Amino acid sequence: MRYSHASITVRSIDDSLRFYTEVLGLEPAGRRRIEENRAEIAFVRDPETGARVEFTHWDGKESWEPGEQLDHLAFEVPDLAEAVARARRLGARVGKEPYRLVGSGRRIAFLLDPDDVWIELIESPPPPSGQ
Repeated sequence: MRYSHASITVRSIDDSLRFYTEVLGLEPAGRRRIEENRAEIAFVRDPETGARVEFTHWDGKESWEPGEQLDHLAFEVPDLAEAVARARRLGARVGKEPYRLVGSGRRIAFLLDPDDVWIELIESPPPPSGQ
């Protein structure tokens, strides 16, 4: 398993992109709509480490309570079905069974940690042969 990114819920992706790029020096790393979730996401990355932060803007979200900005933590796994099965055997709660978002090549699933924080598992592509 490899750590991938953290996601925070934001009021404005444009404002967040401006802050994280201009103030913190991170680089834009992609942006897209996810119609089936009624959301838009964008990524920034640290040019030195490659660490990423995802911004999630939910359509229609109007109330903001302290502490609810953390949306999820994400980890890449080589075999999503096995990772979910192992988590289940160890007593973890599965929040969303494996599925694929429209327009995405990789499958994802979500676990819930003991405090109900969403943990995204992303099936990573296999390494090229010979590596």
